[in-house]
Amino acid sequence: MPLEAGLLEILACPACHAPLREEPAPTGEAAGSAPAADAELVCTDAACGLAYPVRDGIPVLLVDEARRPA
Repeated sequence: MPLEAGLLEILACPACHAPLREEPAPTGEAAGSAPAADAELVCTDAACGLAYPVRDGIPVLLVDEARRPA
């Protein structure tokens, strides 16, 4: 389920405060052992690039829960 456009406009990366973009969640081994996510919000800052999971339509904006870029 996609996030509302208005919500996505106000959310920012907790680590660097850059805007976030919504992408489909990775599948397979790249996803790791974390619980399945609906999608993820990816930081648009090339130096940061953290990907935050969206579980049951709720963004989990915790740096400890974020996936590091490959």
